[in-house]
Amino acid sequence: MPTFITPNRHGYSVRFSPFIKDRLVCATSQYYGLTGGGTLFVLDVAPNGSSIVEVCTYEWQDGLFDVVWSETDPNIVVAASGDGIIHVWDILAPQNPAQTLKEHKKEIYSVDWSQTRQEQLILSASWDCTIKLWDPTRCASLATYLGHSQLVYNAMWSPHIPSCFASVSGDGTLRIWNSGVTQKASIIMKAHDAEVLSCSWCKYDQNILATGGSDGLIRGWDLRSLATPIFEQKGCEYAVRRIQFSPHYLSVLASVSYDFTTRIWDYKASSEAIEIVRHHSEFVYGLDFNNHIEGQVADCGWDSLVHVFTPRSLTSLSSM
Repeated sequence: MPTFITPNRHGYSVRFSPFIKDRLVCATSQYYGLTGGGTLFVLDVAPNGSSIVEVCTYEWQDGLFDVVWSETDPNIVVAASGDGIIHVWDILAPQNPAQTLKEHKKEIYSVDWSQTRQEQLILSASWDCTIKLWDPTRCASLATYLGHSQLVYNAMWSPHIPSCFASVSGDGTLRIWNSGVTQKASIIMKAHDAEVLSCSWCKYDQNILATGGSDGLIRGWDLRSLATPIFEQKGCEYAVRRIQFSPHYLSVLASVSYDFTTRIWDYKASSEAIEIVRHHSEFVYGLDFNNHIEGQVADCGWDSLVHVFTPRSLTSLSSM
């Protein structure tokens, strides 16, 4: 399993490139994000798969909490920082300052680039309780979405429906928005009796998405009938920090948690994890599936480790 150490930096987010199968980017912070600066690492898995090598880095004066690749340019990444700034960075010119977008009043904890070809827009979710919509070619935001009563941890575009996104918050709600309507979310529902830290859309059914909470639960929701969850996954001992549906299997998703684990779930098979991976010694924060390589996962954590691996449970699924 190839591993990369981010020295004196604690991992918050990791994403595979949508263009280059062996490339990924990791957003990190000094001092667990409480103070100090941040570093963005662009990394390549070596051709023989035995190691991860550094391509370039980008330094910032505050912690970096999330990162996403452009869906149109393989050399553009967008990062979110603790001083409320969005950074648009060209990895071909790492010595140049990034384009910065500053409107949020507090930490930005989530950024996402639209998945549908009709639009090329960025969402940012912040501890100032707002979500903002950006065109990366403009200096000012296009819209601000109000309604969450506590900090917004995550906002994610639907991979299927243009102009549709989901958000989750410390107020315990899941909200579904039409980006053209800023005044109020289309759907507002209580998802957990706790803070909701992450959400993910199913890649194979436009009506299904999942939420992960500080209660250690992962719940699945069908937008056509929201009275009760369509599944509930149990087993995480502490908060579920991030979840993601697999791009290759309809009912499979992964999670990372403050219990130092990465877990693989198949909600159609069991309410318990089909595999528990314990290769971190601190909170696990970042998680991503590789769209190009079936079953391959990356994670990162506060122990300064980035791992790229294929869980055994997904190896068996790919051979079926």
